[in-house]
Amino acid sequence: MSIVTYNNRSIANISAIPGAAKSLTLIKTLTASSSSTLSLVNGSSDVVFDSTYPIYLVKFINIHPSQSSNNGFQFQATTDGSNFNTTLTSTFFRAYHFESPNGNETVGYQAAQDKAQSTDFQRITHDDDLGNDNDSSGSGEIMFFNPSSTTFIKHFVTNFNHNQSNAFTVNVYVAGYFNTTSAITGLQFKMGSGNVDSGTIKLYGLKDS
Repeated sequence: MSIVTYNNRSIANISAIPGAAKSLTLIKTLTASSSSTLSLVNGSSDVVFDSTYPIYLVKFINIHPSQSSNNGFQFQATTDGSNFNTTLTSTFFRAYHFESPNGNETVGYQAAQDKAQSTDFQRITHDDDLGNDNDSSGSGEIMFFNPSSTTFIKHFVTNFNHNQSNAFTVNVYVAGYFNTTSAITGLQFKMGSGNVDSGTIKLYGLKDS
């Protein structure tokens, strides 16, 4: 078994990986249009999510919800290609700042948003209130490590920024693992309620360094 190594800078930022730009391969682009769910499943619609790459990167570009509340953007994984309910454990923290500073700007851990051996979808936005004004959206990424391993659990790191409906920016970080030694074969994305009105999701594979 070959061992993939990177330098000791933060792998949560793809630019921290030497030569990452030329090592990234675009696998699939999904375009939301009033979509209830958006899925990336290995072997379906030209999607590759297996041992071909040791790391996968999912980019979210201008994700816009169809409704103004109960619309947290979230994801889950599957081991069988159809049931997105894999057990996960995660941590969640966020920083925010209002357009008109009011002294409440802060950074902090959000215990109510993390998961402990849960099969629920993991939210990657702050609360359930991603702004749905015409100019509102959220963008970010997930890095997923060695999904095809049948030896180890599957780690992920997310970073997502969006504007809240009452005019402040929120930067959300979620990290954790899917507690399974079965291969993860796909990911699904959706809003907590309502549809993904518009936006783009891109899946990349990161080659060995």
